[in-house]
Amino acid sequence: MLATEVPAAQPELPSHTPVFAGADRLERHAQDLLGLRFTDHPDPRRWTRHQAWPAGTFPLRPDAAPPERRPRRTPADQDYPFAPLLGAGVVEIPVGPVHAGIIEPGHFRFQVAGEDVLRLEERLGYVHKGIERLAVGRDPQGLARLAARVSGDSTVAHAWAACQALERATGWAVPPRARSLRALLAERERIANHLGDIGAICNDVGFAFALAQCGRLRELWQRRSQALFGHRLLMDRVVPGGATHDLDEAAAATLRADHAELRRALGPIFEIIEDHPSLDDRLFTTGRLAPADARALGCTGYVGKASGQAFDVRRDSPYPPYDALAVEVPTFTAGDVAARVRVRIGEIRASLTLLDRILEQLPGGPIIAAAPPAAPRPAGAERAGLGIVEGWRGEILTYVRLDAAGRVARFFPRDPSWFTWPALERLVHGNIVPDFPVCNKSINGSYAGVDL
Repeated sequence: MLATEVPAAQPELPSHTPVFAGADRLERHAQDLLGLRFTDHPDPRRWTRHQAWPAGTFPLRPDAAPPERRPRRTPADQDYPFAPLLGAGVVEIPVGPVHAGIIEPGHFRFQVAGEDVLRLEERLGYVHKGIERLAVGRDPQGLARLAARVSGDSTVAHAWAACQALERATGWAVPPRARSLRALLAERERIANHLGDIGAICNDVGFAFALAQCGRLRELWQRRSQALFGHRLLMDRVVPGGATHDLDEAAAATLRADHAELRRALGPIFEIIEDHPSLDDRLFTTGRLAPADARALGCTGYVGKASGQAFDVRRDSPYPPYDALAVEVPTFTAGDVAARVRVRIGEIRASLTLLDRILEQLPGGPIIAAAPPAAPRPAGAERAGLGIVEGWRGEILTYVRLDAAGRVARFFPRDPSWFTWPALERLVHGNIVPDFPVCNKSINGSYAGVDL
């Protein structure tokens, strides 16, 4: 970790955005909530700042007053300065923030000529929850519960990253069996979400068969998670120092049988999805993200891998138990919706293999360890740690800083969606408006993951 100090009276520092485009919204987020100013940032517009906060109020500063409880509604955020695109025949189409389905709120502003998309600009932040401020003062257990709720479909991955950061900051040794159980939960989360996405992408182009089949298999998978681990989404199963639920031999045998049955059931379904004329016609060449754009934005997970970025934390910067496992990383270069579907298919197959290996190599011993005794520290001394985990969307990086009493002083969970949402703005260029839903679903960025 590198640290930079700036004077409180003039908190300025150079921007990373001119050389790393993916830093854009992260720096604007820090600008809005901490009052930092990035001197050469190319886009000075606010990103997270709500109308409820008066100018000059920076809610993440330690001296910021608690928010007032106001009986009236916050004014609508209707004056955000979207960038205009002028020209003969250019029409602007606003979409959202409220959508027809059950997805979270986000606003999309299209500039089009006919049906061809010339430009897309996103406006997120509608489900800002104050996660970073809520974390301050929590103990490790309270932080893990909060992290598990950053983005509900990534509850295992975010909780693991937060716990990993806490454990590195404090020297908290996790038992080997607990590490393997965490990986088992993470791979189950990956499979469940990929099944849901594959079905939803196919349904967006009218191929409801895949939605029905993938939805049926996902439901069976999550019911098994409920039966063996106590929660369909595996929430709060990863805790500081270990995990909450163990497996006996009978449960392990049940999981092995489930893995074999899922492979058998998915075989013909995936064959149809990978070679069906009506799907090929809608998915191939649609929403292509060039490898250079994926690299410039820092895209990871299925978005990056579909555009030639083969990085996977489990393989390239492994943490236990992945350092003892061979992780297959499916990678394509086409960068279109079809490639993103194929990455998901490949990751499901690879995860099933990993799950079997984890069960074969599952160590004995306890599944949780007590926190190490707190060593005496001088007043004001703080400890910090980074958690880096491969979630199902890609790399999650979590920063945790503890105060001298062992309570949380700072928490920032960086979801991979910070980089894949801007990718959607790029890959939709040259497509037609009716293809936007399937492009959006193929990215499936987390609104909650960036609307902290």
